[in-house]
Order: sequence, then C-alpha cells, then structure tokens
Amino acid sequence: MLFDLSPEVERTAADIVAAGGAARACRVDIADADAVEAAIVQAVAAVGRIDLLINGAGIVDHIAPISKMKPEKWMREIAVNLGGPFNTTRVIAPMMAEAGFGRIVNISSVAARAGLILQAAYAASKKGLLGLTENTTLEYARYGVTCNAVLPGLIATEKVRAMPPAILEAATLAAPARRVGETEEVAELISFLCSDGAGFINGAAIDIAGGGQLNTLSLGSQKENVRRA
Repeated sequence: MLFDLSPEVERTAADIVAAGGAARACRVDIADADAVEAAIVQAVAAVGRIDLLINGAGIVDHIAPISKMKPEKWMREIAVNLGGPFNTTRVIAPMMAEAGFGRIVNISSVAARAGLILQAAYAASKKGLLGLTENTTLEYARYGVTCNAVLPGLIATEKVRAMPPAILEAATLAAPARRVGETEEVAELISFLCSDGAGFINGAAIDIAGGGQLNTLSLGSQKENVRRA
C-alpha cells in the first residue's frame, strides 16, 4: 500500500503492478493523523495484516536561516517528516505487536547527525525521527517488532541529479567515497532490515552515505585535497 499526497503515487502503484508486483495507491496527507488512520484501516481491510512499514515521506520546503524561517513552514516540515511517521507507527505498530511480527524502517538523513546549513526544520525533523525509532523499539521489540532508521547521504534521486553541476561536484567531493549513492543501494539496505535475517537489529541508526557522515576537516578546497590525496 502506497500513501502519498501527490497524484504521482497512483502512477507508481501502476508501475509496480505492470512489473508484476502488487500495489495499491492511496492519496492522503501523511501529516493528517485522522486521515492516515482511516487510510490504514481501509488498507488492512483490503490487503490483510501489515508486516512492513517504510516511513519515507519527506519534504524540504523552506531553505532559510533560522532567524528568517517562517513558523508555518517550519511546522509543515516537522508535521510531514516527523509527524507522518508517528501517525503511521501509532496505528500500525500495535497491529504488528498483536500479530507477533513487524518491521518498521524510518528514513532519516545524515542531517540528523550534525545539522544542515539553512535547513533547520529538515535537520530537526530527521533528528527527531531517531528518537521515535528508539522509543518504538523500547515499546515493541518484545513483541517481535523491529524499528530501525536509515540515514542516507547524497543519493542520486531526480532532484539531486538536477542540481547545478558545480554544487553537485562539490557535494560529491565532500564524501570519502567520491560519488553519490544510488537509490538501489538504499533499497537494498531497507530490504535487508525488513528480512528475517535482521530480526535482532533493533533501534539502530544506519548511515548509507559513502562515509559522508564522518566529520572531515578540509584545510583547503576540496579539489586541492583530492589532488593531494
């Protein structure tokens, strides 16, 4: 079951079905707790129990210094990026506990480690998601439910590939791997965390950033550092 506010969710579901999978789309504002609960109830009625929950909704709508950040835009990012996962988890985790099995994966960000310049709302929401992950583990691990967070760095999404070349190059050089990550690599990590083999991994925050989460100090331009290396 795919939840999203954008009409694109319907096309994504159709693509999954066309590829031989099974999927249903539901257009819902993930920040609306009542709407989310109603959509989950409908989904369970349609497909049966929910074993896996991937909280991947996220927005970056307001890039500004803290002093100039509009409160309503701050609240919207928090509501989607942190409130959304809470809205799904509060309904689905008890269902998983009753069934004795469940896998929850929250998509955080390396911004949760050390902030992100001019993106205080995004960084704060992704940091808060780590707390939600830990508390979900504390409350539901005994019932066979795991909850882990994945912290991607710079990943080759459509938006990242559309970045100005100079900015993308500088961001790429900032990571020890000297490349951006692929969406398939993130998907592989999520898939593993949903597997039986990951049953004893719980409350973890796993970086997938090519080493970009490390606190490296540049003593010159990134290009100069690369030449020296």
